Amino acid sequence: MIKNITIAVPEFLATFYEQVGQQAGGIPVEKVMSDALFKLAGELSLNALHNKNTDG
Repeated sequence: MIKNITIAVPEFLATFYEQVGQQAGGIPVEKVMSDALFKLAGELSLNALHNKNTDG
């Protein structure tokens, strides 16, 4: 299931992700931002698990 979510971002941020997508071969800005958020979520989850395991 896919759920559409609309977010508002400053113009400079949208431009940044658009340029990243262009340099990566024409990836749409929405896909670049989605991938970046997905990667961040994974990193935060791993960090939380690591902290949980080292704290006791």
